[in-house]
Parts: sequence; structure tokens; C-alpha cells
Amino acid sequence: MIEYDALHMKSRRSSEETRRLHEIKPIVHVLEQRVALYDSIESLKELTKKENNDEEIKKMIKEEAQIYLTQLTEVDDDLKSILLEPCVTNGGIVLEVTAGAGGQESMLFAKELFEMYQSYAEFKEWEVDIASIEKSDIGGIRKASMLMKGFGVPELMKMEAGVHRVQRIPITEKGGRIHTSTVSVAILPQATEMELDIPAKDIIVETKRASGAGGQHVNTTDSAVRLIHTPTGTTVECQEGRSQIKNKEIAMEKLRALLLQKQIEEQSSRINSERKAQVGSSNRNEKIRTYNYPQDRVTEHREGGVNIPSLKIFMEGGEQLEKLQESLLRQQRYDILAAEVNDFISKNQIES
Repeated sequence: MIEYDALHMKSRRSSEETRRLHEIKPIVHVLEQRVALYDSIESLKELTKKENNDEEIKKMIKEEAQIYLTQLTEVDDDLKSILLEPCVTNGGIVLEVTAGAGGQESMLFAKELFEMYQSYAEFKEWEVDIASIEKSDIGGIRKASMLMKGFGVPELMKMEAGVHRVQRIPITEKGGRIHTSTVSVAILPQATEMELDIPAKDIIVETKRASGAGGQHVNTTDSAVRLIHTPTGTTVECQEGRSQIKNKEIAMEKLRALLLQKQIEEQSSRINSERKAQVGSSNRNEKIRTYNYPQDRVTEHREGGVNIPSLKIFMEGGEQLEKLQESLLRQQRYDILAAEVNDFISKNQIES
């Protein structure tokens, strides 16, 4: 409330100060209601201390106090709702899907998962560019990556990072046994020009003819692009588009994301070696979700996940995935808020 008053009184505010003012305004509005209710309750307490109150007045005070307490509960619910509402921003990420345990079955599910995220991006009206796809012999995916941009992308897609487990009877299984396979999903932050400066002298650009199906164009045009970052040895490729220029742009964005992720991991290690890295980076072996086809059910293993009764609808990448991600984000905000409150209490406890 003090911060809000200080910002509100300023005649000129920076863009960051204006953003902060709008961010905390709803919280301050609810807190003001809360303070007013407490003042009203305190006034009633003073009335009850008077000895000349008759029974009728005492009854009125009791009824009024109940009204204030009910309103206080409603205000607290509003405050929790505002504090736990997922904060999403406009930005981009690089999504990588990699087949894990399970051989060909894992690769087939990796393809389905990759297609689900493509459908979800379309549902959310996000911008998508396919960076790379490494296909298996029977139509699955060994590894694939795409660039996503749009409002809510960084926060919502971060909820997908980790190991996804699938349980079903593979098309390659003749005995009818249920197999368990895994697919790893990594979410890398997409760097901007301001966040990461890569000198042109540090990049080797190689072009070649794209491999795979595509007709005469594939065999005659050097559209595939490989970028090598010489200081780190990081290599990225892109050959999905027909334009060499577009492929180079996508490869460059993917390279920037990989280098930014390395910077984040190094910085995180320096600041706190005991703190675990984000899910999807060093903590990628954690099972976050199970897709059970025989039972037509998706089970979210993280706290805050919602029940998903229809696996088929979920795999369409629409509203059900969005609800799950928002629920996980609320739980994440709750955990952060609870930790901050406990930290504040421990620092400000008065010794008895």
C-alpha cells in the first residue's frame, strides 16, 4: 500500500513503474476494503465495552459483527484469487521433444506429443516455427524442436518441462501387452537481442541440401542451415523450411535460446549451488505426467494438477491442457507466496 501511494503520487512514471502500479492496484483495492472492515469491527468492540448497553443494542452489535465477518471472508477470498492468479507475459520459448525409454513406441508418442503442442499453439493463436525434426523409421520422432511466441507462452509452456510417461499397447506389440515408455520435454527461454549479444565472428554458417522428402526442390537448393558457435562448440541445424534465409533465422533463434539457457544455469549455480535447476533443465528425469491409454486417463503427478478424464480430448491440445497449466501455475504461485510469508514471519518474530 505504501509502494502504491508512492507510485500514484508521482507525476511522471517510467514504463516499469506504470506496469507495477497496474499490477498492485487490485491488491491494494482489496487491502483497503480489509482495513475498513477491521476498523468497523474495532468500533463494535468499543461499543460492547460500554456497561449501559441493553439487550437490544447487544443483539444489533452481534448481528452487525456477523455481517462484517462474512464480508471479511469474502474479501480474503478475493485477495487469494488476485494473489494466485497466474501472471503471464508476452514472449517466446524453444520447445524440445526427445524420445526416451521405450524404443520405437517412445518415438511414436514423441510425435503425438509434438503434434499436440502444435495444435495447442494454434488454439492459443501463438506463432510457431518448426526448427528441426529427426524422424524414426516407422514415422515417429527421435527428437524435434519448435519455436513458440505469444502471450502466455513462457509461463504456460514451462509447465510442460519434464518427463512424460505413456502406458499403452504399442502397434508393434503382437502379444497385447501394455508397455511403458517415456518422452522428455525441455522448455528453453528464447533470448532477445538485448539479452544476449552474439558477435558474428563467433558463428560459422554452413549450408547444405535438405534431406528427406520434398521433391526436386530438396535436391537442387542449399536450404538447410547449420550454425556453429565457436566459443562453446554449440551446433544447431534447421532444414524444415524451403527458404535458406528463414531457416537461418530459426536456427539463430534456437542458438540464442541454447546459449541463454547455459548462461542461466551457470548463474543459478553461482548464486546457489544447492538450489535445483528448473524442471526441464537439470531436473529432467522427474516424471510429471502419465498418459494411460487403456484407462483413457491423464494423471498429473505434480501438486495443483486437475483430473483429466478424457485422454483423447486432452491430446487435441485445447482447453483441457490450458486449464491444467493454469492450475499448476496457481499452485506454483501459492508455494512461492507461502515461502515468502514464512520467511517474513521467521525474520520478524519477537523473542518471548
